[in-house]
Amino acid sequence: MVDLIYDNRGLAPAVVQDASTGRVLMLGYVNVESLVATEATGLMHFWSRSRNALWQKGETSGNVLEVVDMAIDCDGDALLVQAIPAGPTCHTGRVSCFSPASGSAAGEMSPKATEGAPAEHQAMNRLWTTISSRARHRPSGSYTTSLLDGGVDTCGRKVTEEATEVLIAAKDHAAGEGPAGRIVEESADLLYHLLVLLAERGVDIAEVEAELDRRAG
Repeated sequence: MVDLIYDNRGLAPAVVQDASTGRVLMLGYVNVESLVATEATGLMHFWSRSRNALWQKGETSGNVLEVVDMAIDCDGDALLVQAIPAGPTCHTGRVSCFSPASGSAAGEMSPKATEGAPAEHQAMNRLWTTISSRARHRPSGSYTTSLLDGGVDTCGRKVTEEATEVLIAAKDHAAGEGPAGRIVEESADLLYHLLVLLAERGVDIAEVEAELDRRAG
């Protein structure tokens, strides 16, 4: 568990950041009890100052925050949490509890989206972040968890099945018997299951990217 310096109420501020986009999502307060619960579940828990009680973010709404990483600031009295949001973080339905002072729509865009990064790369990064988190925390009820728990045979079998589906979709399209959209859908399934296989074997996607760069010369 992280070793924080708490105030006289036993609390410390915790800033939550979207692990995929870098967007600041919310500010809450934690204590020893909430961090123990967070570590045990992999889901962010806070201490409510108004109710003087432990609470799990998204416990009633379902918009939980799945913790990926934590870091303490240089003074040791504040926490930065990297998390994957399951939905809007703010109770108003917004992505973030922080809105731009100007009220512009740009405030609802992720930082990466405003930097000109291709949207498809953002999607792949978000997917890998989610799968990596599932591999670490293995939350119950998750399809990804069930694949990972099945080991290399289960993951590998799904990759083979999905690759076959891509081939069938492509051949149907070539014969004028199927839409190109089916190739897209089956390709997305294949990429997802391939990433799960990488995570199951402990291979980071960055290693694959590095190999592609090497082959590109």
